Formats: sequence, structure tokens, C-alpha cells
Amino acid sequence: RLTIKQLFDRWAATELTPNVLANGKRSGRKDGGQYSRDQFERRIFPVLGEVAAVDVRKADLLAILDAVKAEGKLRTCNVLLTDLKQMFHFALAREIVDRNPLDTITKRQAGGAETERERVLTADEVVALARQLPKANMGLRSICAVWMTLATGCRVGELMNAQWDHIDLGKRTWHLPDTKNQRPHTIHLSDFAVQQIQNLATMRVLTPAGLPCPWVFPNTKGSNALDIKTFGKQLSDRQRPPEKRLSNRTAATESLSLPGGKWTAHDLRRTAATTMASLGISSDVIDECLNHMIQSRVTRIYIRDRREGEQVKAFDALGQRLAELVALAIQKGA
Repeated sequence: RLTIKQLFDRWAATELTPNVLANGKRSGRKDGGQYSRDQFERRIFPVLGEVAAVDVRKADLLAILDAVKAEGKLRTCNVLLTDLKQMFHFALAREIVDRNPLDTITKRQAGGAETERERVLTADEVVALARQLPKANMGLRSICAVWMTLATGCRVGELMNAQWDHIDLGKRTWHLPDTKNQRPHTIHLSDFAVQQIQNLATMRVLTPAGLPCPWVFPNTKGSNALDIKTFGKQLSDRQRPPEKRLSNRTAATESLSLPGGKWTAHDLRRTAATTMASLGISSDVIDECLNHMIQSRVTRIYIRDRREGEQVKAFDALGQRLAELVALAIQKGA
């Protein structure tokens, strides 16, 4: 009669902990299930943590999911549903429970159908962003993070976990050995991206042990990489009406607001791809630049060409376009 807390711990240790299989593929989750643990500690454990998993009813779990939905956090609700179903499926296979109480519940019945974001910053908005960033009361490291995302099209998690050992300014490359789709990826650094890296190098800090910090974007103690949610909050806090300012957060609440509406770090990645497309770069090269998973199984297996030469041209063209927009912002501000 494992409690929900005990069941979660066993599930996390068995299924969520990162492992490398014999074939070189990764199992588990990159964060070791930390995001799921945070959500369970906040929403599940206070209500059901000490209840035996076998005694938990569908109604108990739906009450929690309904409360999350009522907060307007539809995606969080759906992610929580997925984790709960996976955990109970794990328990059912091991005869810890005799049924999965959420087997018949779909995302449509929980948080509802999720709509894909389509937000892309226009060229005029990138110019506006270049003028607004210096006045947004953000550190230079965070400003560089915005430009690095636009210049490389990387995922925010990849950027926040970037390490100095993986960056070679001589070769103008940033290597990502472990990515979302489980294949390594090397990003060519344009002149524009190199400038951001050089700015970041001037801010390198030491670890608590007094050694050079390995992370490009360290936390305040230099003991680990910066939490991706911290960067996201910095952007979000600067795109809200003054009356909705959160306590102990920046007073520059509208400093990064743009005409097209709220934008996120992931929207910068989409903007990088869209900008490449506007420069005449083909979609297959853009997919390689962004390290997208190739949908065709046959293509994944038999075509190994990553189009490195075309990627270099694409990243250089993107960097040149960003440099032009920043120069235009400076000209308008003069």
C-alpha cells in the first residue's frame, strides 16, 4: 500500500532518472523529473500525498485537475494529466494498484485542446526590441541570452545549460552533445553570435570552490546553470500592465512589451526560423539549423547529411540580418 508520495519516488527513480541504454539512446528525462516533482509537490502531494495509491479515485484526481484548469493553466493541467497517467500505468504494471483511475480521461476532458503558438517578432519589432532591451532593467547576461536565441534558434533549455567547454571561438562553433531529440548538434556562430559570446566571457564567474564556472549562464552562486524559468520570468515580468506587477519583481513592467503582443523565449526561436525563411533559406536547411526531429523514419536512417555547409551560410545570413536591425535601432535612437 504505497502512498502517492512513495509511488512517485519509485516511478521517478525507475522511469524519470536519465540513463544511457546499450544502443546509446537516452532513457528517462533530461531534468530527472524535477519539473514533474515540482508540480506534484505543489498540487498533488498536499491533497493526496499520504493517501494509498490503491485508494485514490478518479474523482480525487479530477478535482485537482479542475482546480488547475480554473487557474487558466491549461497546458499545466494537461502535462499533469499525462504524468499522473504514466505514474499509474507504472503502478498497474507492478500490481501496486489494480486499475489506472485516469485511463479513460483525455486532454480534451482535462485542460482542453492546446493551440499551437504562432507568435513571431516582425523586423520592426526586433528593431524596437533592440531599443528597449538596454532600458529594461535586465542584466547584460540576460540581454545576450535574447540575442543568442535569435542568432542561433536554440531552445531556451539548451541555451541556459550551455557550457564554455562546448564553445570554440576559433572554429566559431557551439556544440550541443545532448539535445531534446537525442542527437548531437553543432551550431555555427555568426559574427553577431560571436559578439554575444565575447560579451558573456567578460562576465564569467567562479564556482563556490573558486574554479572557473563551466556554465555560460550560471545561477547567482555559480554553482549550477540558471533555471530556465528564471529567464522566462524576466521576460514575462516586463510584459505586463503596471497594475499586475508581482511583488518583489521589476518595476519596468512594460519595458519589453511589443505591438504584436506578448512574446516568449521560444517565440524568439520561431522568429529565427522565420527570418531565415525570409532570406530565402530552404526549409530542410532551417530544420537542420534548429535541430528538428526528422519526421520520416526512412530519411532519419538513410540520409545522414546534416548540410553543414548550408547551415554555416544560413547562420551567417541570419546574423547579418540581426546586425542590420540592431544598427537600424541605433540609427533611430540617435
